[in-house]
Amino acid sequence: MKPLKIALVGLGTVGAGVLKLLHENGSDIAQRAGRPIEVVAVCARDRKRDRGVDVSKVQWLDKPADAASLDVDVVVELIGGDGDPAYGLVKASLQSGKTVVTANKALLAHHGVELAAVAEASGGTLLFEAAVAGGIPIIKMLREGLAANKIQRLYGILNGTCNYILTTMEETGRDFGDVLKEAQALGYAEAEPSLDVDGGDTAHKLCLLASLAYGVAPDLKALSVSGIRPITAYDIQAADELGYRIKLIGQSEMQADGRLLQSVAPCLVPKKSSLANVNGVLNAVYTDSNFAGSSFIEGRGAGGGPTASAVVADLIDAARGHALSPFSVPAAALKPLQVMDPQDWVGEYYLRLVVLDRPGVIADIAAILRDCTISIESLIQRGRDPDQPVTVVITTHEVRRGNMEDAARKMAELKTVTADPLILPLLKF
Repeated sequence: MKPLKIALVGLGTVGAGVLKLLHENGSDIAQRAGRPIEVVAVCARDRKRDRGVDVSKVQWLDKPADAASLDVDVVVELIGGDGDPAYGLVKASLQSGKTVVTANKALLAHHGVELAAVAEASGGTLLFEAAVAGGIPIIKMLREGLAANKIQRLYGILNGTCNYILTTMEETGRDFGDVLKEAQALGYAEAEPSLDVDGGDTAHKLCLLASLAYGVAPDLKALSVSGIRPITAYDIQAADELGYRIKLIGQSEMQADGRLLQSVAPCLVPKKSSLANVNGVLNAVYTDSNFAGSSFIEGRGAGGGPTASAVVADLIDAARGHALSPFSVPAAALKPLQVMDPQDWVGEYYLRLVVLDRPGVIADIAAILRDCTISIESLIQRGRDPDQPVTVVITTHEVRRGNMEDAARKMAELKTVTADPLILPLLKF
């Protein structure tokens, strides 16, 4: 059987992992794919670097763009970034009718519809299982396993860096900044961690999952995004006492009127739920659909091995000749996103305030909550010190998000409130 010929662009942790996986499991992969998978060309910045795998017998390309014109079946793009050279390489490869396999969630979140249309027009194929949640086959689950269903809700822990930080804060009682430094030293966080800890990485991934789940065009601008920097050790402890854990959650939920709520935010998740018990660098996705009901999938969301596994899974599909629309339906059929304003979302909330311990402070806060039609479920105040600020935690009954934000703004103007109030959703599932 004629081998599937591959050009591999990018030989970092994932690219080297792909080569190792194809070498170690090559015979099993060939049997499952129906033919051998052969890497015939590679491109990387440093030819001399030891990657733990022999690449001396394959063709070296001077530039990523050269892969698009090679006589190969598949171009694997593992460069990253939403612009060139990744964008130009993927587009040119698809225009030539090739299959492209990519792990590049940023590229797809920004240009996915355009690239899907190029693939459909040329007879090419765009595969991206590795772009979301590493070794968890969530793309296949949505595009194939749950294809007959209407997805009603989707919640995901999609960033291992944030999950490691929040888990370690809970286990050790340490604050965000200290744990972030440890995560960087261990290689779990980048030297510049903003994309992870401020929610951008999760937003890219959620865009792709929502597109597959709901048949809508990926739209980053439609997302409400916040990260985990404001979370303190006190918040972790308070959540624990209330029966919750704090997780960075990417959430998509279809409303009865056809609008889609999409948000990335730290949330309080009930301890009894599966998502609350996803710890360390693991990722997980929970879905609720109209016929299959609830589904939950968990695993390693990043790293050379898991992500390489997802890349090779796509290569096996390519070898078998599987050619699905990248986003489940043709690009032209992807619907414009009907967005629900996050301000209109109704739910229960956690509110943390740092206040001076003065007579009348709680009365002032209660008056603001009353004026914003917010009902208190519980109130916790620890300690009493007239010379030091104290922390007050309030949980609410169901209320519109916009009302919570109005109340927080008014509370921030009180002279007795010494720090910006923190609002976190309390999820119920």
